[in-house]
Amino acid sequence: MISFTVEADANSFHQTSKWIDDVRTERGSDVIIMLVGNKTDLSDKRQVSTEDGDRKAKELNVMFIETSAKAGYNVKQLFRRVAAALPGMDSAESKPPEDMHEVILRQAPGDSKEPDAGCAC
Repeated sequence: MISFTVEADANSFHQTSKWIDDVRTERGSDVIIMLVGNKTDLSDKRQVSTEDGDRKAKELNVMFIETSAKAGYNVKQLFRRVAAALPGMDSAESKPPEDMHEVILRQAPGDSKEPDAGCAC
């Protein structure tokens, strides 16, 4: 995934072309690339429009989505789209939904978010 923040200065957005070229140079053209505009929850600070992101993705022949990791907006959809683009996933779509299980991650009781708290393993 190549990510830029929609509220950051437009420089990170303009760098995406170079980053995508670098990925394709390193890994070849048979690679899944998703251009992600993150931090859509900061709409009052937006500097890159949805239309600009969509246009850039079409120009570079990559997928595009906007998300807000903080608000949880489109995060599941992002990973679903990447997973659906993986080779061999065509047959997975024909499986009945009961074969699919949603995994919800929660913080373990007593788990601390303090950086020096160590591992809760």
